[in-house]
Amino acid sequence: MPGFDTLPIEETLEDSPQTRSLLGVFEEDTASISSYFSQLFKAMQRIYDAQNELSAATHLTSKLLKDYEKQRFPLGGDDEVMSSTLQQFAKVIDELSSCHAVLSTQLADAMMFPITQFKERDLREIVILKEVFQIASDDHDAAINRYSRLSKRKENEKVKNEVMEDVYTSRKKHHETTMHYFASLNMLQYKKKIVLLEPLLGYMQAQISFFKLGSENLTQQWEDFLTDIGTSVQNVRREMDSDAEAMDQTIQDLKEASDPLYMPDPDPNTVPVNRNLTRKAGYLNTRNKTGLVSTSWDRQYFFTQGGNLMGQSRGDVAGGLVMDIDNCSVMAVDCEDRRFCFQITSFDGKKVAILQAESRKDCEEWIATINNISKRIYLSENPEEIAARVNQSALEAVTPSPSFQQRHESFRPSTQGRPRTGRSGSQCSVGSESPALSSLSLDSLVASDTPIQFDIISPVSEEHASQAKSAGQGRRTNPFGESGGPESEESEDSILHQLFIVRFLGCMEVKATESADVIYETMRQILAARAIHNIFRMTESHLLVTCESLKLIDPQTQITRLRFSLSSVVLCASHQENKRLFGFVLQTAGGRVDGRPVTVCYVFESNNDGEQICDSVGLAKQIALHSEMDRKASQKQREMNKAKEKQQEELHKQKQIEKDLEEQSRLIAASSRPSQTAADGQVLVLSNSQSEDSDVGEEGQKKGESEA
Repeated sequence: MPGFDTLPIEETLEDSPQTRSLLGVFEEDTASISSYFSQLFKAMQRIYDAQNELSAATHLTSKLLKDYEKQRFPLGGDDEVMSSTLQQFAKVIDELSSCHAVLSTQLADAMMFPITQFKERDLREIVILKEVFQIASDDHDAAINRYSRLSKRKENEKVKNEVMEDVYTSRKKHHETTMHYFASLNMLQYKKKIVLLEPLLGYMQAQISFFKLGSENLTQQWEDFLTDIGTSVQNVRREMDSDAEAMDQTIQDLKEASDPLYMPDPDPNTVPVNRNLTRKAGYLNTRNKTGLVSTSWDRQYFFTQGGNLMGQSRGDVAGGLVMDIDNCSVMAVDCEDRRFCFQITSFDGKKVAILQAESRKDCEEWIATINNISKRIYLSENPEEIAARVNQSALEAVTPSPSFQQRHESFRPSTQGRPRTGRSGSQCSVGSESPALSSLSLDSLVASDTPIQFDIISPVSEEHASQAKSAGQGRRTNPFGESGGPESEESEDSILHQLFIVRFLGCMEVKATESADVIYETMRQILAARAIHNIFRMTESHLLVTCESLKLIDPQTQITRLRFSLSSVVLCASHQENKRLFGFVLQTAGGRVDGRPVTVCYVFESNNDGEQICDSVGLAKQIALHSEMDRKASQKQREMNKAKEKQQEELHKQKQIEKDLEEQSRLIAASSRPSQTAADGQVLVLSNSQSEDSDVGEEGQKKGESEA
């Protein structure tokens, strides 16, 4: 036979709204069964009472059997095997309705007795158990209400013991009553099938006996069919007995195992606190304001769903959102006359909820669970494993690392006489808060007594503040080296533009820049300091990676909070285990300490993979390096071209000078020609006209030669 849903007996102690909703479905199904069986009982009663009306009563029975598949049973309504079986029965009864004569004694024993017993015993037992369950539930709620109103004064110790004993008794009674009620409702599903089939089986067997198996309507086929139905009934009965034994054993085991849980405040040594939870559900008392100074406490069922805290009253079908607990803060608080209270504050501080747990263990588990959810551990693949690792890291973070102690034992100075540095605003001194953090800060990777900055100080706001001061004062600079002056606009034609959503965890000054160990050590110290000082708020920004710089941009205002020149980024790495954590080391161009530049390590958390961001920064540096090399090569080529042009110009000038010298030499040679002498040794002097005529003749001769 097909299976069906059952009420979970293991969840009776928790008594969640989901279990109550499922119980309502079973109760509705019980009402439908009772209504249907009342009609079937009346039909069979008519068969038994009026032999003359046997045909009409049989017809009504056949009709009811045919209508079984049309019934809207909340549970088991789609049982095709049962529907087809009843259809076969209806067909047989309809064929024999005209010729039936039922012996009253056989009908009383085989047909009326099982259904009468089911109606008077089983269904009545369900009704009584329902009333007892309701009374036990009301008593338990009243006891819990009295226990929640207990005062913290010690003179009420006697009253406290009486109330706790009352809670124990009522809870135990409620638990046991609920388990028996659930078991009866589960058994009803088996009995429904048995009581449906057994009277019909007895009725058919009585008919076969009455006609002595000689009727033409009862063939071997129907006998085989009835045999199969009898076998099915026996199988269902055996299955019911087996399930009843299993449920009885489960009830006994739960009674023994749940006895310590009946006490409202169990011993933490007996039931340890689980701090690695990422999901939790249970009843809490929530404080509501009813006036200016008056408050009231309401009991509700709370559960976590992703990054949300949900609340659900007992009568509600589904839960409603109470508040968003991503990046929230939670801590234990001391309320007026209530114990085990804790307060949840949203990330923006606008919403506060004060809740009361039932025990100290429950209170600590709620605080640990909400802390794990606020760190968004639930988004990972194995949230409980990562939560355990984070909690273990938080415990180890306040203890000196043995490897660093052994490696740098000779470099650690004495901590006596070291001045204490107070924490103001979002900064705190790691080296002065605890001995464990002091031993961490003395490592050779990180500068000693360096403060940790947990929030972004925008250089734009500093610039405006400095401009508001007198003109004689110097320009204010960021202590971590970012310039507070006006930023130069970058070129819009940058090859690389990549945007990432990041959350700033902190930054601090470091000493070494040779390996990624300095980034890992800075991450460890910043996370440890956040855990110690209960700092959970993180500033979200957009990280823009270009070929010239790294920018942190405000998501709402689009104002640049910080800008780092890409040439000043000397190292970038992501966390080895938590890939969403990454950091980079920055050598500032500002002030120097002991003749060396100040080096600061920035740590962020991203929604993306940290290695992807580091690869993007590396790609930007490579593009910037190639661009710089191309720029230098082109500049060198331009210088070579200028030198070549200058050389050509000098050569041209040299040729021009040589040409001018040759012309001058020719003119000088022409002007210094020797005078003609006479044959007798006398000098012949030519007149000016003759010399001019000779010059003209020579020029004409040259002109003629040039024209030829």
